[in-house]
Amino acid sequence: MNKKEMIDKIFELWDKQWLLLTAGDFAKDYNAMTVAWGSFGVMWGRPFAQVVVRPTRYTFEFMEKYDSFTLCGFAPEYKKTLRLLGTMSGRDGDKIARAGITPVASQKIAAPGFAEADLTIECRKIYWQDFDPQHFLDAGIEKNYPGKDYHRVYFGEILAMRENGV
Repeated sequence: MNKKEMIDKIFELWDKQWLLLTAGDFAKDYNAMTVAWGSFGVMWGRPFAQVVVRPTRYTFEFMEKYDSFTLCGFAPEYKKTLRLLGTMSGRDGDKIARAGITPVASQKIAAPGFAEADLTIECRKIYWQDFDPQHFLDAGIEKNYPGKDYHRVYFGEILAMRENGV
């Protein structure tokens, strides 16, 4: 894969395909939500995934309580499932069971992945910070926050990554 194909694939994952962010402990409790904003890169000499979560989301509680999270990518036929997981709150019932996907233990962290995922990225949190609207250099960004519920950004060191059936 050349550089352009790799970059296109990363943009495709976030923008078109979406990812399922799951935080918690497979043996205890966890929650998942669909995410379409984030990035991958290198920081402090470590590969990382960066995700953002609004404090109003149920998953926020799990991101705060636990030290790990997964990002799972799914085949295009799971788009409807990801839409459900991005709009229904785990506070209102077992949305994972309703979505019909199967949680599975991760290799290196407590947060689960999913059997149906094509891609599972296991991350250990290494940094967080709240967005500060005073630092928005483009005034148009503020339109994403009519409720002033600014995201918290999390960096997770990528500890494991696996592709299933890709």
